[in-house]
Amino acid sequence: MESYKARLLSVYLFHLKPVIGDTAGMTGSDTSVLVRALAELAISNKRVLAAAESCTGGLIAAAFTEISGSSVWFDRGFVTYSNNAKQEMLGVTSEVLSDHGAVSEEVVIAMAAGAVAASDANIAVSVSGVAGPTGGSSDKPVGTVWIACAGDGFATVAQHHLFPGDRQEIRHQTVDHAVQLLIACIESESN
Repeated sequence: MESYKARLLSVYLFHLKPVIGDTAGMTGSDTSVLVRALAELAISNKRVLAAAESCTGGLIAAAFTEISGSSVWFDRGFVTYSNNAKQEMLGVTSEVLSDHGAVSEEVVIAMAAGAVAASDANIAVSVSGVAGPTGGSSDKPVGTVWIACAGDGFATVAQHHLFPGDRQEIRHQTVDHAVQLLIACIESESN
């Protein structure tokens, strides 16, 4: 877990500090600092976000709405824990789900695209994973998470992670990495 915190701190020092300034006493797991940086980038780049969540169950939307006034840059969240919800709310096809499984690159890409299509957002992040302690397999062990970002003006990006820790730690690492991916996607279009 310490290496995870060190990586987050590294991201802050090299990428986010110029955006949000010096934050004395920041710890690597301070999600609110990452979200504040995301909010500033979203506003300055005229981005409105949506989140499509499976394994995080709404934690990303909760992190976004911890900031007063987030409705300026955050449109909505979709909690699509079941495959049926992914199909009904985001338009993920049964073929993609059956061919690749809910925890896959193809599904998170479809979830992110579906979140943009089903909202007033112009960028979305999606997550699907195995937070445990049950549900893991040899192909997709506990800690396996896919995160995707899709929107107007940049190529869709998907990332695979294998997070250590218990259910709570895996879910919180997923939130932090989803926010970091959104930051990277918005920065890539403005460069």
